[in-house]
Amino acid sequence: MIFIGVKKIPRNQISSEDSAVGRGLRSHDPLSPAERSERMRLIRRADTKPEMIVRRLVHALGFRYRLHSRSLPGHPDLVFTSRKKVIFVHGCFWHQHINCRQYRMPRSRLEFWLPKLEGNRRRDVASQRKLSDLGWNALIIWECQLKKRTVLTKRIKKFLETDR
Repeated sequence: MIFIGVKKIPRNQISSEDSAVGRGLRSHDPLSPAERSERMRLIRRADTKPEMIVRRLVHALGFRYRLHSRSLPGHPDLVFTSRKKVIFVHGCFWHQHINCRQYRMPRSRLEFWLPKLEGNRRRDVASQRKLSDLGWNALIIWECQLKKRTVLTKRIKKFLETDR
C-alpha cells in the first residue's frame, strides 16, 4: 500500500487521477518537465561514480576483473570469471533500497515510476536467481554502503577470497 494524500490505495490500483498531477496539484519538482528530462538523460547505466569507487577498491586489493559481461544474466558490473563471482553496484533509488535514507519514492508521476522501479527490482531478483542456478555467487553493493570504505573493503575481500 502507498499513501496518496489521506487515501490508502493499493499499488495496483493507482491511476493517473490519483497522482498529484491528475488531481490538479502542482508537482513538487522545482524543474520543468524539459529540464527534468534533460537531467534524467544524463544518468548513465555503466561507469557511474559508485561503480568507479568499487572498481578502484577491488583493483587496489589486487583482484582483476571483467566489466559488464553481456553473457551473464543482469550484466554484472564486475565479473571474476575464474572465481565464478560477480559484483553488482546498485543505486539506492533505481534499485529500491528499502529502509535507506537515499531511497525515496517520487511524489509525482506515480503511474510511470511505480512500474519502472518495481520492474528494476524484479529484474534484479530474477538475474540473481539465474546466476545462482548457473553456479555463480553475487555480491550486491548499495550506493549508501560506499560511505564506510573500511567495512566495504573487508566485505569485498572476504567475498572474493572465500571459496563459496
